[in-house]
Amino acid sequence: MPDIQIYDYQKGKDLVYDTPESPSVELIIDKGKHFNFTCDDVDAFQADIDKLNEWSEDASEQMKIAIDREVLGVIFADADPANQGANAGKISGGYNLGAAGAPVGLTVNNITDYIVHLGTVLDEQDVPEQGRWVVLPSWATDLVKRSKLQNADLSGDETSILRNGRMGMIDRFVVYRSNLLSSASETAGLSFNIMAGHKTALTFASQMAKLESLRNPQRFGDLMRGLNVYGFEVIKPEALVHLYAYNASV
Repeated sequence: MPDIQIYDYQKGKDLVYDTPESPSVELIIDKGKHFNFTCDDVDAFQADIDKLNEWSEDASEQMKIAIDREVLGVIFADADPANQGANAGKISGGYNLGAAGAPVGLTVNNITDYIVHLGTVLDEQDVPEQGRWVVLPSWATDLVKRSKLQNADLSGDETSILRNGRMGMIDRFVVYRSNLLSSASETAGLSFNIMAGHKTALTFASQMAKLESLRNPQRFGDLMRGLNVYGFEVIKPEALVHLYAYNASV
């Protein structure tokens, strides 16, 4: 997004119009993953399902998981220095979001407080409120469901999140659950690299470059293989915030 200049208004003064330009970003597609397997004719003929099609669909799903794990496993490190660590907050420096060797412990009683802290750190970077997201590990969403937000009157929903299982939005964040966040062993326990941010924080491109089926030249059967190329980059570090935390409720 280009930076739009704001001026003081003076009655009777002619307006001078800026010509904003969106800065270009060159994204290098330098990564790739593939799958390849064989399906024997005998197995295919005797099966009551289309094995080749079923296996291909599962391979595509596993491809998505592998790529998600890679993206979620590294982008947190590119968050702005003011958006992570023991003194997060560009203006206040008053939020401890954890660091290697000193993760913060999340519980039923403080999980929503930390989500609000993530939002405040983004506020101090003047990040837009619309388009924010947060990715939590499954155990953290469990804490949210058992927190004070389980009461519908507090969450603002007609039905408790404990009953419908829908996380929805918390403090302007669309909440996502993922088992693919990276983690590390700490003295306090297994700690996870939780992240939140705005949709402008990063860019990602992916293309299924090749998906083909061919006969196995050595055996009676079919060969299936697929190639996915992709690339990603954090282009606005100030719109990304990193929380390093462990489950302190166990």
